[in-house]
Amino acid sequence: MFPWVYDFRWEPTHLIFLSLFFAVLLTLVSLLMLTVTRTVRALRQGTAEAIRWAEDFHDLPDSSKACRHELTGEVARRTCARGFDCRACEGHATFPSAPAAPSPAAVGDPPTADILGFHTPADRLYHRGHTYVQPEADGTVTVGLDAFASRLIGRPDEIFLPPPGSQLTVNGTAWRLRKGTAEVRILSPVDGEVTEQGGDPLGWVLRVRPAGESLDSRHLLRDGEIRPWVLRELERLEGLLSRGPTGISLADGGAPIEDLASAIPEARRDEILGEMLLEP
Repeated sequence: MFPWVYDFRWEPTHLIFLSLFFAVLLTLVSLLMLTVTRTVRALRQGTAEAIRWAEDFHDLPDSSKACRHELTGEVARRTCARGFDCRACEGHATFPSAPAAPSPAAVGDPPTADILGFHTPADRLYHRGHTYVQPEADGTVTVGLDAFASRLIGRPDEIFLPPPGSQLTVNGTAWRLRKGTAEVRILSPVDGEVTEQGGDPLGWVLRVRPAGESLDSRHLLRDGEIRPWVLRELERLEGLLSRGPTGISLADGGAPIEDLASAIPEARRDEILGEMLLEP
């Protein structure tokens, strides 16, 4: 049926077959090239991350989707429908304006609130996935794990950081870490470009230059929102620990022990870390 086959003859039936064969082959190659092109474009534009976050957020239980205005008591019950991105929420704008973003870090130690043993410096903003954002004087922001996540995870066995020049998107992957067999992605609290890597000894993970002229922090928690959020997160954690066999309960006062993840059985570690860090 093909010209390179012995005893092939240029007959009408052969010509029809070859025409159909190469038409189908050309269509498949075109579709493959189109798919690859769209995939590359989606990765560049952060679309793939947005799709993944939309799926992850959909899979979270309603108890994990409480609106920030429910946490502060402004409404009795309100479930977030915007993936914790208040920048796209029409309802958020109808509530009293949130306090202004904190000023860039000054020399010396900033005021710190102690919430059940969790230190929350006043010059930081907080993402619902348990990262903090600290504006710096040069226009960049410092990003790291908040006190809740640090105590929950302890010291990770491995950490995978994006190199300088990488682009981050809100609720996309900021970095990954491994604790035992559990590998968890940490959600980015900001849009922007990574300028520097940190690490545990430095007390921070990434420096990022925000996209646009300045940091858009409307989706980040601050001030009076922090305490009710931390209390709700402790309730969520207690519920997860009691859902199956762990042999763990929170200490008196509600604060988890240091490096709680090491005490969680391997069989449930990925589940608990994933749900608390919004990666169900």
